[in-house]
Amino acid sequence: MGQTPFSQNFDVIVVGAGLAGLVAATEAVSAGSRVLLIDQESSANLGAQAHWSFGGIFLVNSPEQRRLGVKDSEELALRDWFSTAGFDREEDYWPREWAKAYVHWAANGKREWLHEHGVRFFPVVGWAERGGAGAQGPGNSVPRFHITWGTGPGLVEPFAQAAHTAQAKGMLKILWRHRLDELIVEGQEIAGVRGHILEPDAAERGVATNRTELAEFEYFAPAVIIATGGIGGNVAKVRDAWPQRLGTPPTRMVSGVPAHVDGRGLDIAHAAGGRLINGDRMWHYTEGIGNWNPVWANHGIRILPGPSSLWLDATGKRLPDPLWPGFDTLGTLEYLRGTGHDYSWFILNRRIIGKEFALSGSEKNPDLTGKDIKGVLARARADVPEPVQAFLDHGEDFVQAETLEELVHKMNELTGESLLDAQEITEVVNARDAAVQNSFGKDGQIAAIHGARHYLGDKLIRTVKPRALTDAKDGPLIAVRLNILTRKSLGGLNTDLSSRVLDASGQPVPGLYAAGEAAGFGGGGYHGYRALEGTFLGGCLFSGRAAGAAAATQSNVLRVKRQ
Repeated sequence: MGQTPFSQNFDVIVVGAGLAGLVAATEAVSAGSRVLLIDQESSANLGAQAHWSFGGIFLVNSPEQRRLGVKDSEELALRDWFSTAGFDREEDYWPREWAKAYVHWAANGKREWLHEHGVRFFPVVGWAERGGAGAQGPGNSVPRFHITWGTGPGLVEPFAQAAHTAQAKGMLKILWRHRLDELIVEGQEIAGVRGHILEPDAAERGVATNRTELAEFEYFAPAVIIATGGIGGNVAKVRDAWPQRLGTPPTRMVSGVPAHVDGRGLDIAHAAGGRLINGDRMWHYTEGIGNWNPVWANHGIRILPGPSSLWLDATGKRLPDPLWPGFDTLGTLEYLRGTGHDYSWFILNRRIIGKEFALSGSEKNPDLTGKDIKGVLARARADVPEPVQAFLDHGEDFVQAETLEELVHKMNELTGESLLDAQEITEVVNARDAAVQNSFGKDGQIAAIHGARHYLGDKLIRTVKPRALTDAKDGPLIAVRLNILTRKSLGGLNTDLSSRVLDASGQPVPGLYAAGEAAGFGGGGYHGYRALEGTFLGGCLFSGRAAGAAAATQSNVLRVKRQ
């Protein structure tokens, strides 16, 4: 077993080299700690899930919002957060405290801190998770989804650079292919980590790697931070955690995260005394499509839809108000699981898909990821953006036709089921189309589209003016089969505001901390039942900062005592 520059002893050990782990490690280094960062994957996976993300960041009352005429405030954001979260459990005490602290940071200092690290934002703020169930219902009252210039890689980059700098100075040691198997406990205190060194693997980022064990390792520190993520890549765990309130888990799901997001770190921390809470709260999307060019097994991509597509369940029934595209993820998931089918449908046309379809993920947005201004302008001018066109050409979930009858035939052919009746769907589409012919009407979705277009950002780049779906000049017609896409765990290790992991009695487990998705992004579930979007990466940043600073403080105190 190889020796580190600090032998086997460190001030802080961080497990997991995703965004939360990188922030925690570099914060601890900044506080003067000697840090070990271990990860079971190879160096190709630095940044983990954050690398693949669209880079959405939740900010409150930002300059970007104000330039677009958006009036926001900490008070409004906190009201939106709590009405969305629906906290209703005794164990939600610390999640509530984390939510209040996070919203305060989002309104006071978060943007400035990111700017100090070189992070910049696309000037148009997105309006994700709009709710639609009234002022006291879930959802964002105003647009708050700030897209990082450079998407996920652009957000990871400054913290990766800080880690490399710390390595060069000898303050940080990163060990890849080191899989945590056990936390070392001495007395009642966490004293280090134990696990196996895995065989090197040259697989590309995101591709599953081997689990061949070469040797054992042990490293010691008075503070260990768990930043190993959630369970989204482990379909068996997702099914086990699936709550009865959402019906039965889908037989078929596509995976929005790599296989290494397996939940092992949670189980190991629990075995060492950490309390896991809110495991039944999950954030899975209903607009998943199979990736025509997959990186990992069962690779799914989420559509970030504008509001105009007609949403039908597997039998052809239109989803009830306000379950329109982009409005209420959890409400839509709950409704669709009640249909007894694992998929649903968008019906739209080429005009709508060209302006209203964005695809989540850094690799599906090469212009934003590459900070290519000309590319962004070219996308805005394009009939259909190239990444979306690729799915039209190759995607297994897409069909196109000139008539509704032909489209429905292809939809039934795609699923191998005859659940859809062309006449019934024609009636649904005609009723919808009739509603756009008049400035008045009772169609809630059409009213919501008009409302969205009052926001300049939506009018410019995210919504089309309502017209008939069957308008020949906007064709061809398109149907997209939508699958359940696994993504985030909203529950996790119960932590206080210092990111200390708590035990079953509510007391800190000495020496144990958690950050990111492993901590439910803070407290063991600071989203509650629902997320407002842009709050996953931000939660990694916020909890990573807290964990790194607190762990460094503890190790510094112990160092002084030893001296």
